[in-house]
Amino acid sequence: MPAMPRAHGNGVELEYETLGDRAGRPLLLVQGLGAQLISVEDGLCQELAARGFLVIRYDNRDAGLSTWFDDAAPVNLAAIWGGDHGSLAYTLEDMADDAAAVLDAAGVRSAHVAGISLGGMIAQLLATRHSDRVRSLASIMSTTGDRAVGQPTAEAATILVASMPSDREGFIEQAVANSRAIGCGTAYPFDEPAVRQGAARGYDRAYHPKGTGRQFAAILAAGDRTAALGRVRVPTLVVHGTDDQVIRVSGGEATAAAIPGARLLTVPGLGHELPPGFWPALADALAENADRG
Repeated sequence: MPAMPRAHGNGVELEYETLGDRAGRPLLLVQGLGAQLISVEDGLCQELAARGFLVIRYDNRDAGLSTWFDDAAPVNLAAIWGGDHGSLAYTLEDMADDAAAVLDAAGVRSAHVAGISLGGMIAQLLATRHSDRVRSLASIMSTTGDRAVGQPTAEAATILVASMPSDREGFIEQAVANSRAIGCGTAYPFDEPAVRQGAARGYDRAYHPKGTGRQFAAILAAGDRTAALGRVRVPTLVVHGTDDQVIRVSGGEATAAAIPGARLLTVPGLGHELPPGFWPALADALAENADRG
């Protein structure tokens, strides 16, 4: 896949790639917590390109090959949850501005935008902070920032804040165990070889757990976006699995309720995952939402 020049904005360099016809409808894919651009697998990108999209995927700040913030002071998650944001390295608003910088670098004035988990939060903020850059919005297994909805199960919360092993084999084994415990639902079989391969690929490309912690701190510090989402006027699709333990389905329901005219696609048995068996249906839904835009 051809690499594009790196995007620059606010002193941050952002790694991004494109797939598909340059004349296609641009679709910006925004990654989840600690996820790299390769987390949206080539197969899903190819499904989207086949539906006429120019797919743009990128590494968020503090992940993958984009700028890391390792010179920042350690984050205090308990203090941030309590309202003291003094240890924050950056905010979700900063990450939304990064998304706009990627569009600038790609030479795209406006795009269809789909965000996954943390990426959904960023995509929501892009639609409210830079409304002229968003043709349609898709918020996938995400939430509004209202603490009354979308909270993880107790097991998922424990896993989210636990440290990962630093060695390659230990990391891969823990990633498989975590995915089996809280990532997969009942609708699709757990594909251990694929999870193992994905974990190895991510570790080898850019293993950076400190960045994941800082991104998580930005999530904890984010305010409730419900009121701002009421001003979104682009076609919106909200996708959420009923078996999601990381961001429970109430987060998706609240997102759809907050955005005028939003379509809610609730997927029975889907967890916090995008398995290959779901790719065609997801690509069709994103294309249909883009058609409305």
